[in-house]
Amino acid sequence: MGEQNGRIIALDVGDVRVGVAVSDPTATIAQPLEVYKRVGYTPDCKYVLELSKRFSTDRVLLGLPLNMDGTRGMQAEKAMAFGKVLENAGLRVYYQDERMTTITAESILISGSVRREDRKLHVDKLAATVILEQWLASGQR
Repeated sequence: MGEQNGRIIALDVGDVRVGVAVSDPTATIAQPLEVYKRVGYTPDCKYVLELSKRFSTDRVLLGLPLNMDGTRGMQAEKAMAFGKVLENAGLRVYYQDERMTTITAESILISGSVRREDRKLHVDKLAATVILEQWLASGQR
């Protein structure tokens, strides 16, 4: 994978789209990157591997969509299954509770006066950024 740094890639994995955020090399600042349209486990994994090469990191943070009571539902199991695929491809995978991150991202976009049709284009990558910010703030670097 080449020389590693402190960066981590964060993913807000949905059934249709994946929001992507990345930290700076010192793992202190999170920034939104892009939204990826899902195709299937193999091409999705290839996409994440390409990101890991691009940012010289083998660390990936997945948002874990727990139920409000903290239990794992179907979406959390899907996220963990994708995490296993990424681990099998040689990446180090971490998980962060992502409850309420999409709502937080929506609120940020609304407060920024982003039009409704434009919010859909940005909410996933902003949710990934919120997930990454929460993880970095928890000191789990």
